[in-house]
Parts: sequence; C-alpha cells; structure tokens
Amino acid sequence: MVTRRLGSVGVHDRDRRKNNTRASITKFLAISLVTALIGVFAVTSADADALEQRRVEVLELKVQNDQYAYTDLDPKGPSLGDTYVYSGTAIKDGRSVGRGGGACQVIHINGEELMTQCLITMELNRGSLAMQSLWVSGTSQLDMAITGGTGDFSNARGIVRYWDIATPKERVRAEILH
Repeated sequence: MVTRRLGSVGVHDRDRRKNNTRASITKFLAISLVTALIGVFAVTSADADALEQRRVEVLELKVQNDQYAYTDLDPKGPSLGDTYVYSGTAIKDGRSVGRGGGACQVIHINGEELMTQCLITMELNRGSLAMQSLWVSGTSQLDMAITGGTGDFSNARGIVRYWDIATPKERVRAEILH
C-alpha cells in the first residue's frame, strides 16, 4: 500500500485551495453585484428616457355649465351619499370644442365641510378624458388626476385643474401626458 504524507506541501495546497475558493466566491459576488447595478441603472435610464419621450399637451378651456342637480338622500340635509350631478360645454376661443359632465358624491362630513369624490368625463373631438379626485365642496379650485381616455387620449395621464367652479368664470387647464 502506498501512502502519501501531506506534510507542509499538502497543508499549503489545502490553504491555497481555500484561498482560491474564497477568492472565486468574492469575484462571483462582486460580478453579480456589478451586473445587478448595471441592470438597475439601465432600467432607471430607460424609464427616464421614456418620460422624456412623452409629450405634454396643454388645453386651456372655459366651462359653460348648463345642467345641475343635487340629490339629497335621507336624512334631510348634508349626509353621506348626497350627490351633485352636472354637465356643460367646453369653450375655446368663443366656440364649443366639447362636452363634459360628472358627479361628486359626499363621502365624509366634518361639520360644515363636505368631502366629495368626483368623477368627470370630458368628450372632445379627438376622444375623451376621464378624471377623478377628492374635493371639498364649495372650494373654488379642484385638481384632478387624468385616469385614462379614448381616441387620441387612450394612454393619457396627467392633471387637470378647475377654477371658479360653478360660476360663469369657470375654467379648466389640462396637462396631458401622451
């Protein structure tokens, strides 16, 4: 039978293999980390490029309200579920460019303050815009999220601001991301 003595050479080989294994694992982890970071930066860069490629369209219109109804549920007076329903015409440079309408439903009451959830759809010749927001009834300004649309606005997102609500001076500015 042949036996081999490890002696000092065998111990060094074992230590060298341990060090090589440790170095290999360290290299593997470092390469994995770098690869992951490159992937994150690539995705972040792609997202930034996608945002830069999106076009912003601005519409500034007057609103001419023509119909309005208030449904007062029991109990009489302000209560949860009471609903305002309205419609009107979108005006640009003195001429009609679309129609719209929506509803705001009371969802929270705090003293005299009525919090409503509002949904509005504005139909223009190129398609419709759907909007949604919370609004404290009676305030003169409302910011709404564009949640979608149809036609040229099928992938639209953005923000719409209404001023002077329910007055003859009511106006709207839509910043639409395409």
